[in-house]
Amino acid sequence: MAPSRIASPADLEALRKELADGEKKVRSRVLICMTGCRALGAVAISKAFKEAIESAGLSTEVQAVDVGCHGLCAGAPLVLIEPQDYVYGRVKPEDVDDIVETTLRQGKPVPRLAVGGEGAPMEMATIPFYANQRKEVLRNCGRIDPRRFEDALARGAYTALAKALSMKPGEVGDLVKASGLRGRGGAGFTTGLKWEFARKAPGTEKYLICNADEGDPGAFMDRALLEGDPHRVIEGMIIAAWAIGASKGFMYVRAEYPIAVVHVNTAIARLRELGLLGENILGSGFSFDLEVRMGAGAFVCGEETALIASLEGKRGMPRPRPPFPAQRGFDDKPTNINNVETFANVPSIIEHGADWFRAMGTEGSKGTKIFALAGKVNLTGLVEVPMGITLRQIVYDVGGGIPNDRPFKAVQMGGPSGGCVPAEHLDLPLDYDSLNQVGAIMGSGGMIVMDDTTCMVDIARYFLEFTQDESCGKCVPCRVGTRQMLEILRRITRGEGMEGDIEALERLARGIKRGSLCGLGQTAPNPVLSTLRYFRDEYAEHILEGRCRAGVCKALLTYRITEACTGCGACKRACPEGAISGEKKEQHVIDTNLCIHCGACKSVCKHDAIEVA
Repeated sequence: MAPSRIASPADLEALRKELADGEKKVRSRVLICMTGCRALGAVAISKAFKEAIESAGLSTEVQAVDVGCHGLCAGAPLVLIEPQDYVYGRVKPEDVDDIVETTLRQGKPVPRLAVGGEGAPMEMATIPFYANQRKEVLRNCGRIDPRRFEDALARGAYTALAKALSMKPGEVGDLVKASGLRGRGGAGFTTGLKWEFARKAPGTEKYLICNADEGDPGAFMDRALLEGDPHRVIEGMIIAAWAIGASKGFMYVRAEYPIAVVHVNTAIARLRELGLLGENILGSGFSFDLEVRMGAGAFVCGEETALIASLEGKRGMPRPRPPFPAQRGFDDKPTNINNVETFANVPSIIEHGADWFRAMGTEGSKGTKIFALAGKVNLTGLVEVPMGITLRQIVYDVGGGIPNDRPFKAVQMGGPSGGCVPAEHLDLPLDYDSLNQVGAIMGSGGMIVMDDTTCMVDIARYFLEFTQDESCGKCVPCRVGTRQMLEILRRITRGEGMEGDIEALERLARGIKRGSLCGLGQTAPNPVLSTLRYFRDEYAEHILEGRCRAGVCKALLTYRITEACTGCGACKRACPEGAISGEKKEQHVIDTNLCIHCGACKSVCKHDAIEVA
C-alpha cells in the first residue's frame, strides 16, 4: 500500500521500486481494453475473466486488469496477455475458458482469436499494425489500470517530475525548447517558447490550461490518452506549471468524454492524497493544484481565447489577439495553454533529454505523432508513429490498406480545419511543413481515409456544414461567408450547380480566411480549397454534366432496370414512391420523375439488375 503522503523524491523512488518488484511476482496479466471496446461487450468479458481466473485457482498468480485503448479498434474487443504479448481480437465471454486453459495454464496461443485471422501473428511486436509504430506517448496505454496511481508509478510515472523539480524552472523550459517539441493541437507552435513567454510575463499569479476539448469528427487521440493514462498528462502539466510559475491549472474536457472525466478526477483525487498535487510537492516548496472543467460541446472552444472565456463562465467566443493568453489570459493573468498530447510528451523529454527527442522525426518536426486512423482502411484505430513517416506507410503498412483492394483516393487530415491529401502525395513525409505545402494541416491528428467511392464535393460540403454549425457567429466573415459557401455546395450536390460557382467558392474562401477573427473561421475554407485544388474535375462534372462519379450525390443519380430483370417484383415492393412498374416475370421499369434515388430497389435486387449512373 502507498503511504499517506509522498514527501520527497526518495520516497517516490522507494515506492516505485516496491511496486515494480510486486508486479514481478505476478506470472501473467490479462489486459482488457475498457474504453472503446466497452461498447462491444468488454465489461462482460472482464467479468468473465475475473470469475474464470478465480474458479481455476489462478488468482494468486494471474491478474485480470481493466486498461485503456490497445489501439487496434478494428479488432475490438481486444485482450492482451502478458508476458507473451498475445493479442486476441473480437473476444467474446464464451472465449474466456479457452484462453484461461490454453494460454494462462499452458502458455500457448489461441490462433482462432488472432486479430488478423487464423494463422496471423499473435505477438504484438510481430503484428504489422503494431510493428510499424513507435509508442512513446502511448507506451502505458493498454498496460495499466488508469484508475490506479500505483500501476502508473510502477511503470515510471512521476519520476520525470522529481527530476524537473531538481532543476530551475528556466532550465526545464530551455530543455523543452531545445527538444523541438511543437504543439500537438494543430498550430504547431514551439512549446518551450510558448512556456517562456508565460514565464517571463510580469506578475506572480499565473495559470496553466490543458485543452482537452477534442472536437474534430473522427478524432479520439486525447480521449484515448485521458482514458488510458491520465497520469502521463497530469505529470506533464505539473512540470509545465513549475517551468512557467503557475500555481493553478485547469483541464478543460469535453462533457462527451465521461470515462475520461472520471479517470482524470480519480487521478487528481489520489494525487492530492499523496501530496503530488497541492502544497510543497515532493518537498520542493512548489505548490500546484488542478481542476477539471467540462465543456458543453462547442467546437469553437478549442480556440484558446474562446476556451478561456468559457472557463470564466462567459459564452465561448474568441477575442482578438494580441494580447495573447501568455500576456492576458484567464482572469486577465498570464496563462499557458497546451493540448493533451503536448503535455503527454513532456515527461519523456525530461527523462531522456532533448537529444533523444530530436533523434525522432524530421528537421522541423520532432518526436512522434498520434493519429486516429479511420475511414476506408482495413485496420482502423489509434496509432503513434515518428514524424516524417509517409502517408503510404500509415495507410498500407500500419492500416493494412483499403478494404476490397479499392484504390486510395485521398485522406482528410486536420479535421474541419484541414484539407484532403490526394493519392499523388502518398509518399509525402508527414510533418507540419510538408502538409502545409500541400494544403492540409497536421491538426490534432484526425486521419480519415477515402477510396474511389467517396465524392470529394460531398466531403467538402460535410466539413463545411460542420464548421458552419459550430461557428459562434461573432464575426461576419465566418458567420455569413461559410453560410454562403455551404449554400453553393448544397446546390452543387443537388444537381443545381451553375457556371461561376467554383470561382464564387474561391472568392468567398479568400475573404473568410483574411477576415475571420479566430482559427475556426480562418481555416474553415480549407476542405473546400484543397478539394478544388486536387479534385476540381469532380466539381465540374457535378455542375456541367450533372454527374457524381462516386455515386454519392443522390440527386445526380439515375436508376435503371436492365435486361437482367426476372420480374420477381422485389424492387417494386421495396420502392417507397411507387416509381416501379411491370408485370410479373417481365422486365420492370423505373419512372425517373417519381424516383427519389433512395437505393431501396438496388438493395433488394438479387439479380444485379439495377444500374446506377
